[in-house]
Amino acid sequence: MATTFAKAAEGSTREQSHAARIEHVSKSFSGPAGSQLVLDDISLDVAPGEFVTILGASGCGKSTLLNLVAGLDKPSAGSMETPGGRPALMFQEHALFPWLTAGKNIELALRLRGVAKAERRPEAERLLELVRLGGSYGKRVHELSGGMRQRVALARALAQDSRLLLMDEPFAALDAITRDVLHGELTRIWEETGLSVLFVTHNVREAVRLAQRVVLLSSRPGRVAKEWTVDIPQPRRIEDADVAELSLEITEHLRGEIRRHGQH
Repeated sequence: MATTFAKAAEGSTREQSHAARIEHVSKSFSGPAGSQLVLDDISLDVAPGEFVTILGASGCGKSTLLNLVAGLDKPSAGSMETPGGRPALMFQEHALFPWLTAGKNIELALRLRGVAKAERRPEAERLLELVRLGGSYGKRVHELSGGMRQRVALARALAQDSRLLLMDEPFAALDAITRDVLHGELTRIWEETGLSVLFVTHNVREAVRLAQRVVLLSSRPGRVAKEWTVDIPQPRRIEDADVAELSLEITEHLRGEIRRHGQH
């Protein structure tokens, strides 16, 4: 099947039926042992304004799938569409430039987007306020805690003005308390902005706390094994009984996938 990447024309106001569409996508990598199939026949839509988490065991192809949606790589088969334009991508590591201040890191994304110089600082300060880092424009990266750095990285992603935000385990390296706080902040920002979010994690409770829909990938090659709609009202807490109950159900399916593929 031919590979296609579709993007809406700049300035288009036509309402989109989906923020991302993944149709029968497979991905193989070549190595010394030959071709290795990492993703196999993945089909998935993300609706406008929807928060979807991708869950699976290590090595199942979650990050590979996100890279394909981001346009950093091309699928071996199938088609990918992001009608709203190129998605914004936030990694596990903050990837901030240490020689720039928090504000200047955000301004760099604004400059690359073509924002006029006079407008960059006010917009950077607005985005810092959005992630609750008001007054931190002039702080250097080494002056920021791990959680603050991830907030700046989130503000920089938002500066790309995309309607689709891709997040690759952005809170995995943080301590439990900081991660809990940022879960709440991300939920607030998602609700305020109406962004579509595709969030990769291996943490089941994190997936349930954040998402409207959880998609479980099988172990390599990654296939869509099962999906859950999360009907628990926001705001949620990671220790809520409903979150724990659904997390237990999903964990059992995840363990079954790991056992089925002989991983430990």
